[in-house]
Amino acid sequence: MTAYDYWSITQGALATISLSLISIVLGVPLGLGLALIRWAKVPVLGRIVYSYVSIVRSCPTVTLTLLVFFALPQLGLSLDPVPAAIAALTISTSAFNCEIWRSAFVEFPRDQYDAALSFAMPRFTRIRRIVLPQVYRASLPGLVNEMTLQIKSTPAVAVIGIVEITRAALRVGSNTYEPLPPFIFALVLYGLIVFALIRLKRMVEKRLRTGGLA
Repeated sequence: MTAYDYWSITQGALATISLSLISIVLGVPLGLGLALIRWAKVPVLGRIVYSYVSIVRSCPTVTLTLLVFFALPQLGLSLDPVPAAIAALTISTSAFNCEIWRSAFVEFPRDQYDAALSFAMPRFTRIRRIVLPQVYRASLPGLVNEMTLQIKSTPAVAVIGIVEITRAALRVGSNTYEPLPPFIFALVLYGLIVFALIRLKRMVEKRLRTGGLA
């Protein structure tokens, strides 16, 4: 492998990081919003969210990517490959994040919420000051696990022409007729990305334990 080959795979890694980061930044709060709707048991919206989460979680990321890229133009909305990839990844991760958040909401001691209600604390304040800090702590391990899975799901967007780590390694292997070195390098890059994410999680958990993010 030449220096250019390594740089090509590194560019694929940058694409993977960018797509994953954007979809995570969008998908985590979206999942939280969906979980709040289910936790609050909003009659109609709750059923819609339940159906949305059930369908999306059962749909492979590659199928969802093709659906977004090819089906939306039939509805009059055409997306370039990058926005389509971001949309598909965000839709996918938001559904899984919803279940992670919802699980934490289910475990939240409801009597604390009711006690704040007895003191006439506004609903938004109750959620922001009492519910979310505890739910966030309980959800953090699951959210980080979903983020690592999201990073490893990005090869699915290669079907619409996005060159991420795996596709870049495949191209280099095809050109050099030596597929093993580029895929080993791709594996190292994946490992470094996931390692950085896990380290960040540990830093956040440490600050939570010391009250730095309370």
